[in-house]
Amino acid sequence: MKIDNKEIFKTLNPNKVWVPVFIGLLIVFLMFYLDPNVNAQNLRGVFDASIPFLLLAGFFIFLRDAGYVYRIREVTDKHLTWTRAIYVIVLWEFASAVTPSIVGGTAVAVFILHKEGIPLGKALAFTMLTAIMDNLFFVIGAPIILFFAQGHIFPESRVLEMRLGNSLQFLFWASYGLYAVYSLLMALALFYRPRVFKWILLRLFSIKWIRKWKYNAHQYGDQIIEASKELKGKNLKYWLVIVFSTVFIWSSRYLMLNALISAYEHLDAFEHIIVFARQIIMWIVMMISPTPGSSGTAEFFFSQFFKEFLTGYTFVTSILWRMFSYYPYLILGAIFLPRWVRQVFFSKKKEGKKKKKEGPKTK
Repeated sequence: MKIDNKEIFKTLNPNKVWVPVFIGLLIVFLMFYLDPNVNAQNLRGVFDASIPFLLLAGFFIFLRDAGYVYRIREVTDKHLTWTRAIYVIVLWEFASAVTPSIVGGTAVAVFILHKEGIPLGKALAFTMLTAIMDNLFFVIGAPIILFFAQGHIFPESRVLEMRLGNSLQFLFWASYGLYAVYSLLMALALFYRPRVFKWILLRLFSIKWIRKWKYNAHQYGDQIIEASKELKGKNLKYWLVIVFSTVFIWSSRYLMLNALISAYEHLDAFEHIIVFARQIIMWIVMMISPTPGSSGTAEFFFSQFFKEFLTGYTFVTSILWRMFSYYPYLILGAIFLPRWVRQVFFSKKKEGKKKKKEGPKTK
């Protein structure tokens, strides 16, 4: 796999922080300006929050990030120290925050892991593995949570009905179907028949209209085969740790919003299930957002999905939700990135020059 440093650093650019921030602030301003139910009194409602539940929301965010750090260490067979694992996760989250959700930070993750001293084939395998596990959480988890939500999964919203009609359900199931097919194909390619997958790719890209991408397909097939080799022979404990840490990560991420809503309004057990379930629906729909980190799309859908639980606190809770779950990674990424570049690129160059000056050691 060829990594283009220039392209990667176009993504890992601290100046890109301002694009999603601007889009997010613009949508928040429009929501404030256009919604007659939002006023200065609503904004003062931010101080009505229950402090214990706000702290609980923050604790769930901490658990989520701790889970990410723990998982990347286990996935890489503890090649990364705790400190290096934190750097990897922060930069990975930053890349995801400044790129459209459908693009994600996969290529950046491979680049970061490779620069942390992991061979390219392994870096690709580890990145693909985490991506597949995250996708499978939704593919397997969505039907289960839909069952427990008992038909209350899609919100009743006049705005959504006017703008999307019944297409929200279609959008969800279409996105879900694409994710399910993609996840299944990637899982089969990575764990079962990588060479068959490559053969199918080459046959597919032999078609006249898409033949110009056949070389890229050939490279991608080789990458899948190499990644598959790296994951062979892993024991049962390795897979169980990755599966359970993935469930832990995403559950913590979603329970944060349950705690945040509880800071303003009381939720019974069934309402907690509905809030949790709707986040899965919203996430899958948001994955097709063209904006960096789903800026704007997230704020819009939040108000439609959770208004019935929050009423007058919807606006302030949507802002707090993004402040808890999104904007910190923009800030942390902008702080960590220059330090990581100095450590990975310049420190290693200095060490190389120092060794050259010292010359070979004599016995």
